[in-house]
Amino acid sequence: MSFDRTRSARKEGRYEPDLSDLPALVADTLIGHVSFVREGQPMVIPTAVAHEPPASLLIHGSTGSGWMRWLATGVPAAVSITALDALVVARSAFESSMRYRSAVLFGTFEAVDEEPAKRAALDRITDTLIPGRVAEVREPTAKELSATMVLRLRIEDATLKTNSGACPDDPDEDVTGDAWAGIVPRLISYGDAQPASDLRDGIAVPPSIRGL
Repeated sequence: MSFDRTRSARKEGRYEPDLSDLPALVADTLIGHVSFVREGQPMVIPTAVAHEPPASLLIHGSTGSGWMRWLATGVPAAVSITALDALVVARSAFESSMRYRSAVLFGTFEAVDEEPAKRAALDRITDTLIPGRVAEVREPTAKELSATMVLRLRIEDATLKTNSGACPDDPDEDVTGDAWAGIVPRLISYGDAQPASDLRDGIAVPPSIRGL
């Protein structure tokens, strides 16, 4: 795997030429922005993503999706994923920053057509979005599988960047001032599960949903 074209010219200390942190980043964000050029026009599409070891990314959608069919032809593509973990609040706007994790992945997508592989890929996507959910629901029908397109990005090049240890780095003249400085963590959580209006009585919230 070559990383020459994605090597950051700035902040070399943050460049990580491997994918070891990608699974956690995908699990924490769930959404990737897929970019490509179609008929001369740049496109960016947000969609759910799942990591497939060792170096692939999965997406899915309707077989009627024009942009997915275009990607399935093997055109060059990139996927951007970003997690904002905290705001670094300095005593000036200039010195303020963020704690973040990000990845930009390059490669080409291919369709996952064989039924066993397609089922396995959809299961991975489902359990990425809601860990443990696959074991609680029925298997997809042949009609549902036929209506769903699964694409795999084989990652040919990538850059992962993190800024996890940043603290306010104010000059001495600002430190002696009256402005507040510190770290504000950004926490993402789910609210209480709301049952469907037609849910039968007696069906408890399953472990996968409680786990969220």
